[in-house]
This record gives sequence, structure tokens and C-alpha cells, in this order.
Amino acid sequence: MGATAITAPSAASVLLTERELSKLHWRCRRGLLENDLFIEQFFTRFEPELNQRHAQGLAALMDLADNDLLDLLLCRKEPSETLDAPEVHEVLGMLRQSGGAPVLGT
Repeated sequence: MGATAITAPSAASVLLTERELSKLHWRCRRGLLENDLFIEQFFTRFEPELNQRHAQGLAALMDLADNDLLDLLLCRKEPSETLDAPEVHEVLGMLRQSGGAPVLGT
């Protein structure tokens, strides 16, 4: 009794390895310069703290067409349907913050 159980961090909160970050950088290459600028600033600001959860959210956003992604980054649209997930909202907020777009709801 009285002993505190130490739990391992959840898989989603584990920081990305150098190899995983390299793959994520490659996955995030875009055709629109505007998207690339947001993504470049995102990595500059947040790379040391990126974890598996962030990678999942970012991967979902990278599945979008360039113009759809830009609409989200510029707050013209909000994530809906399959993109309406906590990790997507978190990463989108980080992208918007690093790119200088106004973050809605703050």
C-alpha cells in the first residue's frame, strides 16, 4: 500500500526519433510554396517536442490536396469528417501558430 505505480508514457506521447523526423519531413513536402512556409516554420518551432500523436495529426493533414490544406492553414475552413480528430486540431493549431495565421477560438 502507499506505493505509487510508475506508468510508462503512452505510445502517442513518445518523442519522434531522428529517423521518424526525417521521414516526416519528407512526407510534408508540398507543391504550394505557401504550405511549405507554414510547414518549415512548424518544424523550426516544434521539432524537438514532436511526438507520435503529432505525427499522426500531421500525416492526416498531408493527405489533403494542397489547396484544401492551405484553406485550413489560413483559417478559411476547419477540419471536418475524418479530419475532425483531436490530434489533427492540435497540429493544425501548431501550424497556424507557427505560420502567423490567426487561431480561431483563442
